Amino acid sequence: MTDETWRAVCDVEAIEIDRGVAALVHGQAIAIFRTAMDAVYAIANQDPFSKASVLARGILGRRGGLDFIASPVSRHSFDLATGQCREDPSIQVAVYDVRVVEGVVEVGARRERVPAERPVRRSRRKPPAPRPELSRWPPRPRRGP
Repeated sequence: MTDETWRAVCDVEAIEIDRGVAALVHGQAIAIFRTAMDAVYAIANQDPFSKASVLARGILGRRGGLDFIASPVSRHSFDLATGQCREDPSIQVAVYDVRVVEGVVEVGARRERVPAERPVRRSRRKPPAPRPELSRWPPRPRRGP
């Protein structure tokens, strides 16, 4: 990646720990986050469920060693490293390369999306109850010869 694709956004100290900021980079609304482990991530700011640009105001969390952001509108959470939705793996938000150079956060190009495997959908319907054997008692008399 050339230096021309990197855009300086802000000082890393301007982003509070466990908070996000929104910026317009490469003509796209980007949410940039700084975690408690001092890691910096950049993802698209638009929530794919509500279509609102709100992810920068979401709630940062860490579960299973993975950092994620929970949308303040739809409450869906997205892995900050991959952009994959934790509740619906078929949905992803765009992820951007990000680096800190001499205390300045720089955002690079959009990363290629990793194709998500479609989860096997399980039916929420209960299987039909076994039908009792339909027998008639007393049996009807036979008609005919």
